[in-house]
This record gives sequence, structure tokens and C-alpha cells, in this order.
Amino acid sequence: MSLDEYDAARTDLEPADGEIETAELVVTDDVLVKAFALGPGAELEAHDHPESTNVFHVLEGTVTVVQDDEHEEITAPGVVRHDRGVVHGARNDTDETVVFTASLCPLPS
Repeated sequence: MSLDEYDAARTDLEPADGEIETAELVVTDDVLVKAFALGPGAELEAHDHPESTNVFHVLEGTVTVVQDDEHEEITAPGVVRHDRGVVHGARNDTDETVVFTASLCPLPS
């Protein structure tokens, strides 16, 4: 048995250009950790979580993180916190797949 939730999920994350693939790594009563793989040119639309903090952990590549009106390239390894209610998203402006996790806590009611 492997304790690594990411390793098994990563092999199934192979998005084509412009596509996003996801995998839920951890789901409990109070936290969600989800992996996002963005193919070249893919974009996770900006959104917010009014009741939750969301933390991105950039694991592979360079992703452009959007937070309110700011855009910043974050290269792995990197961590970005999105406080409750902050509009955030991500896009892949590179020619390679980028992978990050999003940890959401607490889960919205």
C-alpha cells in the first residue's frame, strides 16, 4: 500500500492542448485536495469560494495564477494562498502540461 495519493492519480492526468483533467486526491468532511493538469493553452476560469481558503501547490511546470486583477507565473515548486472570497484561477501559457493541486478548507456547506 502506498501512502502517496498523487503518484497513482498522476498517471491518468494527460490533458490534450486546451484541456483540463482533474483527480480528487483527498476528500474528507473538512478538506478537499484536487489535482489539476492543464494542457498547453488551457485555462481554469476565475471563480471564488466565499466560505473556504484555497491553496494551490504547483507540482510540475509553470502556471500563470490569476488572483483578482493580478497575474503571476508560478514555477514548481510553488505555493499560492487564495483567501476566502478571493477570485482566482489559473492558465497554462506554456507548451508543456502543468500540474498543481488545490486544497480547499473548510469544505463549503
